[in-house]
Amino acid sequence: LIFLRRHIDDGLKYEYLTVENPFELWQNLNDRFEHLKAVVLPNALNDWSQLRFQDFKTVSEYNFMLFKIVSQLKMCGEVITEDMLLEKTYRTFHASNMLLHQQYRLHGFKKYRKLIGSLLIAEQNNELLLQNHESRLTGPAPLPEVNATSSYFVGRGRGCGRERGR
Repeated sequence: LIFLRRHIDDGLKYEYLTVENPFELWQNLNDRFEHLKAVVLPNALNDWSQLRFQDFKTVSEYNFMLFKIVSQLKMCGEVITEDMLLEKTYRTFHASNMLLHQQYRLHGFKKYRKLIGSLLIAEQNNELLLQNHESRLTGPAPLPEVNATSSYFVGRGRGCGRERGR
């Protein structure tokens, strides 16, 4: 009863303040909010059918949205299995990543969290490669120019030639 009253909305606290039996309070709240399942379930099912891995910029964004939808479905009594999570992710890869899709599927992941962990690592490695590529583009490196102003052969004090120790 203390837990329920502590976490209940302030507007509802005053309405159910006189209810002393925890079971009765639970039943009253259940009766009041039972209709929400009828509202949430169609939206959650629609979101589930529209969810595609390719629509998200990062794996984390996809994972967040997936579990938000899964939570809504579970609240409404729908059962979401590991196989359903894996299949949803595999089937919604972008067409340009078909080779990756096949490689991940052949790896034989049994747990969704293992697949997402692998995708997160791959995403981080890809970002690192892109950063390295942007800092120095690939291809034939231009030869450095050789001139007197940048050469380390320019001596100090004596004009030209190498100094001792260099």
